[in-house]
Amino acid sequence: MSSLSGKRILLGISGGIAAYKTPELVRRLRDAGATVRVVMTHAATTFITPLTLQATSGNPVHTELLDHTAEAGMGHIELSRWPDAVLIAPATANRMARLAVGLADDLLSTLCLALAEGVPLCLAPAMNHRMWSAPATMHNRDTLLARGVHLFGPTNGPQACGEVGLGRMEEPQHLVEDLARLFVRPWLAGQSLLITAGPTREALDPVRFLSNRSSGKMGYALAAAAAAMGAQVTLVTGPTSLPTPPNVRRIDVVSAQEMLGAVLDHIRDCGIFIACAAVADYRPVVTAPHKIKKQGENTMALVLERTEDIVATVSALPQRPFVVGFAAETEQLEANALKKLHNKGLDMVVANWVGGEIGFESDDNALQIYWAGGQKILARARKSALAYTLLELIAARLNPGLHPGLTSGHIPTPAPTGATA
Repeated sequence: MSSLSGKRILLGISGGIAAYKTPELVRRLRDAGATVRVVMTHAATTFITPLTLQATSGNPVHTELLDHTAEAGMGHIELSRWPDAVLIAPATANRMARLAVGLADDLLSTLCLALAEGVPLCLAPAMNHRMWSAPATMHNRDTLLARGVHLFGPTNGPQACGEVGLGRMEEPQHLVEDLARLFVRPWLAGQSLLITAGPTREALDPVRFLSNRSSGKMGYALAAAAAAMGAQVTLVTGPTSLPTPPNVRRIDVVSAQEMLGAVLDHIRDCGIFIACAAVADYRPVVTAPHKIKKQGENTMALVLERTEDIVATVSALPQRPFVVGFAAETEQLEANALKKLHNKGLDMVVANWVGGEIGFESDDNALQIYWAGGQKILARARKSALAYTLLELIAARLNPGLHPGLTSGHIPTPAPTGATA
């Protein structure tokens, strides 16, 4: 969240039940280093009091368009000149409609019209799922997006009315992460990144395959973050249902062998290689030409062989990029990660536990990162947020003077072993 440090955030609160989450949102924004000022609509004050927001923000709360205490009574102009960004949370269907047609009948809508060019206006929609999907709301959404307004959410889930659907406001921590991405520094400008993501599938027959539970979310988050930080990004991905991140070149593969081929085809011009894919370690020696039918026996033996070790292959190249590997573990996380770091000659290894609530298939993760002479532990957070922090660490390793916040410490060399993690 370092990109919010010193930033001035104007939080607009409109009249929705999700307004009860805004004190936590203010607290988290301040924890990220931002200064927060709050503007509330009259409807918002029926859900939460201005005094609560004044106490959490440390600044007076503004509610009136014609305020004689403001700068010559022109409070909307004074406020519109102050922020580095405006976030309206919750943004109700009514608020979105007002902004779409350019109404200026209260303080919040008026200051939005008066915003200086280049100041981001961000909305966190919150409404009943039927209101969100209504043609009028969709039209207003498209109008706002076409004007460059940023929409954070909404998300799917249970709503105050008792129904379930798309229309929940994003959680405060997620909104802080979304807002922080608007101020990401271009620390990877001029860099070329090659990232692998998702699982591989090793065919057993035309119907079945060996694979794993990787969703590809971490690798896709890294690709999106790297592009936002100014890098040229190529994403080599196994089978996933995820959309291609903006400004990312995507290459689809299926097997480990195909992934290795795609990586070697594009590694020459790459300055950073991040092996985030969960590559299947073994494949059938023989792939049946037709579907294997059930036989009379109760068991069936499969003969497997090792697949290509993509990260080790890249690490062994005579002219290699900065190589980052991933280690997903169910036991001895640090020991196994360090073995992988040393045995495969990596510049950095990113380790995480799997098998619980985070990791595979989850939007969240927690990472332990190791390199020669240093380490850093990243607590549980959304993969999209972790991606930025990890890329900052990589940028700092390439340019040690770039980021002073690295945690350094001695990392022991693991005992020699014939096996790799």
